[in-house]
Amino acid sequence: MRASLASSIAVACAAALALPVTLVAPATATARPAANALPPAQDELPGSTQSLPLRPLGASVRTFGTDPGAATEQGLTRRDVRPFSLVGVVWDDPAAALHGTVQVRTRATADGAWSPWQDVETHNEEHGADPGTAEGATGTLRGSTAPLWVGDSDGVEIRVRGEAGGGTPPLPAGLRLELVDPGEAPEASDTGAAPAPRTRAMAPPAVLTAAEAAASGVNSQLAPYGASAIPAADPARETVAGETLAGEALAGEALAQEAAEPAAAKKKPYIGPRPKIITRKGWGADEKIREKGFVYTKTIKAAFVHHSATGNNYTCGQAPSVLRSIYRYHVKSSGWRDFGYNFAVDKCGNIYEGRAGGVAKPVLGAHTLGFNTNSMGVAVLGTFTSTNPPAAVVTAVARLTAWKLGLHGIDPKGTQTLVSGGGNLYKKGRKVSFHTIAGHRDGFATECPGGRLYGKLGTARASSAKYQGRS
Repeated sequence: MRASLASSIAVACAAALALPVTLVAPATATARPAANALPPAQDELPGSTQSLPLRPLGASVRTFGTDPGAATEQGLTRRDVRPFSLVGVVWDDPAAALHGTVQVRTRATADGAWSPWQDVETHNEEHGADPGTAEGATGTLRGSTAPLWVGDSDGVEIRVRGEAGGGTPPLPAGLRLELVDPGEAPEASDTGAAPAPRTRAMAPPAVLTAAEAAASGVNSQLAPYGASAIPAADPARETVAGETLAGEALAGEALAQEAAEPAAAKKKPYIGPRPKIITRKGWGADEKIREKGFVYTKTIKAAFVHHSATGNNYTCGQAPSVLRSIYRYHVKSSGWRDFGYNFAVDKCGNIYEGRAGGVAKPVLGAHTLGFNTNSMGVAVLGTFTSTNPPAAVVTAVARLTAWKLGLHGIDPKGTQTLVSGGGNLYKKGRKVSFHTIAGHRDGFATECPGGRLYGKLGTARASSAKYQGRS
């Protein structure tokens, strides 16, 4: 979603620094606005982000182990904060890696109970725009952990500990805790599940803004302007030699080639039926926070599958909120131009439009560092290192890739060659052969998409090919 990242700051945890840190006053909590209160600031209407600088932790609050002085520690003690649902940590230098551990615990707004300590995935630099691209070279980029979904919360405590050892780099400079409130869910969430209840109401706009119209317009041949979902295509119509797809201006290389062939030599293109896709409007993307315009690559030759590493403690009705949180974290906290992945899939198998630009178009994403060109990124919401993905997830990945790769004449069971834009496995300019449906770890030294999801990609390839009508 990079993701998908060493300036130095050596902080000595001396007794002189064991003074209480009161960045956010812990005496009183900031409650949600009452019904008759003034409306929140504009930045808070569709969502908001609290960014809190971390501070050295004194000896009185060291809880990491038997030798706490062996590593640098930063964090924040327990405190009241405005409501939020997703957490992450960012720092100044996007090229700096955080060598250590990040743990948080949060207080639920529903019952005031504190959660156990939860680990935050620190290796996120493998997600993001390719080096040398306009997005990859922007001065707004920051280093970042993966985001973690914690649910509706109003209290937080965090601790960051660098790895012990004389040769280990210190923690990166400018560490900040990001607390993201996704804002109110759209009224017509089309996930098939009731949206999570929120106490802050927000009326939808009566008309589309210019940014909303632009994001919706690129899908206008598939669904009306402002639609919350692009309907699944009728499989019976899809079998008619590209009739539906050509009429929708969806023909990729496969249809272009077919049109140029003599009538006797024409063959039906292997394009799977289009699945239902929930649009950015459907999950409530705030179009004004992303960069204007859209950026495209030449074609789509391969699909990289990811997991979001945000944890599995969400309901499918909350998936739009998770997406809005990740989107805000990618743009406002990490400095990306938009949501990093081209598509997302929740654990119920719902498919979502990701980065803006059109679901049928070759939108350039920021998902697989070094291999974003001529590829698409699909993020499954959750963490699948030790948890098996539901069968609905694998089916959704297969259906999506059967359609999208089919538009470009690509066999899901085949291989494709991509040119590296630079990374920790393949240097810039190297030609690399991938499975057409690959895991993030195939292009970068990373655990993503988690061992359990990675192990299901063979099944996804076979199913995707069947959906395309291949034997």
